[in-house]
Amino acid sequence: MDLRHYTRQYTKTDNMLASLSFFGTLIVYLFSFWTAAAHFDAWYLFWPAGVVMAFAIVRLYVLQHDVGHNSFFETRQQNEWAGQVLSLFTFAPFEVMKQNHNLHHSYVGNLEHRETGEIYTMTLAEWQAAGMLQRIFYRVYRNPFFFVPAGAFFVYFIRYRWPKNTLRFGAKSVLMHNVILLLIGAGVYKVFGSIGLWVWFGSSFLAGMIGVLLVYLQHNFEDTYWDRRPDLQPQIAALQGSSCLDFGWFFDFLVANITLHDIHHYNARIPCYRLRQCHYNIPPELGLRRIKFSEAVGALWLKLWDEGEKKLIPFPE
Repeated sequence: MDLRHYTRQYTKTDNMLASLSFFGTLIVYLFSFWTAAAHFDAWYLFWPAGVVMAFAIVRLYVLQHDVGHNSFFETRQQNEWAGQVLSLFTFAPFEVMKQNHNLHHSYVGNLEHRETGEIYTMTLAEWQAAGMLQRIFYRVYRNPFFFVPAGAFFVYFIRYRWPKNTLRFGAKSVLMHNVILLLIGAGVYKVFGSIGLWVWFGSSFLAGMIGVLLVYLQHNFEDTYWDRRPDLQPQIAALQGSSCLDFGWFFDFLVANITLHDIHHYNARIPCYRLRQCHYNIPPELGLRRIKFSEAVGALWLKLWDEGEKKLIPFPE
């Protein structure tokens, strides 16, 4: 049995499972938002509710990512409507986000199209040829204490207000999305006052940091895959160039199984609610590598792609 044939049996969408995930996560989001905003003077409710809300936002973003692949609800129209609704909770305009993410899938592992990835990676040769200012900029950019908070703030609150390729994929929808967010913000302020806005943005910022960290770990690990055409092999790039983060089933549940990113890139038609079953039922002869937490933390210090050694390495001393 080959892996392509094996994964096809998990591509069936189910409106019941999708609805449970969709509405269940929205309920958790709304309840945790209300709890934090209405009880800001009770730290034992405020802080846990804010963290729960942040993970609900991460989960909603993953669901939006799935509907963008038309692999969540059973029909395209259902997925499109769900994507528009979810975008109001994730700060990410649906249509442009969907199209940009599809470009990312098309060029994963391609050294000649690194602009479609979320986090830019330099090669060792490019680093050696770079000037001092370029090296300083790249060092700062790849420092996890910078790119996690700064990346979250920039991407979700600034860049998504006018994402790349907006003119190509839908300026009108982006403008409308921004207007609706302003109206939602006004409604939050009217109901909860300034504390409601702090909860909204604070939990969204925390969710953004979790998301940026996950995005990094999905494609930045020692034996990931990068190559150039004509040697580039798309199926290997999809599978080996994406990670499986083994942080336990509960963390997988919190982030809607986006941790099982290798199988997702190999077959994006698998809905998130079937990814874990698909991955952990893989026959031994088709077994895939899983990255534990300690190795994932170590990957944060891998910065450059060594084309000769075919691996991600730290900065040279």
